[in-house]
Amino acid sequence: MMPIRVLIADDNPVVRAGLAALLAATDDLRVVAEARDGREALSLTRRHNPDVILLDVRMPGVDGISALPHLVPLAPVLMLTHSREADTIRETLLLGAGGYLVHGEFTADDLIRAVRDVRAGRAHFSTSAATTLLEDLRSSSQPQRNMASSTERMHNSVPYGLSSRETEIMDLIASGMNNQQIAGACFISEKTVKNHINRIFAKLRTTTRSEAIARWLGTARPGVTGHG
Repeated sequence: MMPIRVLIADDNPVVRAGLAALLAATDDLRVVAEARDGREALSLTRRHNPDVILLDVRMPGVDGISALPHLVPLAPVLMLTHSREADTIRETLLLGAGGYLVHGEFTADDLIRAVRDVRAGRAHFSTSAATTLLEDLRSSSQPQRNMASSTERMHNSVPYGLSSRETEIMDLIASGMNNQQIAGACFISEKTVKNHINRIFAKLRTTTRSEAIARWLGTARPGVTGHG
């Protein structure tokens, strides 16, 4: 089996060396390049075609968030940073990051598993990143969903008969998350997410995400289809 080829982008040479040493401990991972900022990461990604990019958020010059949309089409990206800010986590996920690890919260085995997961298309998050994201989604739901009151949304699960887990997943769908991101946030497999979504659609009597979101946010009434 060919090793997973990894590019590390971080402005701190000590961090880069430490990550490279951790990844070198296993035979199926190989660091092919190291970048000091987002611009160099993009250049080296085009040159070396890595299978996974480890990307810091804050770097001088072109930072990780600025580089992210240019890197995502080229290789899966795992954010690897000290930043726990909800806005930063949310933005990187919306821009296409496949995972988010916070320094100080993962072991060598965690890092290796995260690289393998992101390479395979499975989302991977540090516990604090997932927790922060969920808390932010819940606390900021009202301004994002101004078509429905918070009371309406809280009780949507009752008329539709959604379980607590289905309610949580429907909230994440409404926030714009894809199945991979939901799986990472809820620590379940994408297959389990799909099973939940199928049950949610059946209960909401919808067939698409947009219809389900409209009904969930109160812009469509129970019993009214999304086709008009």
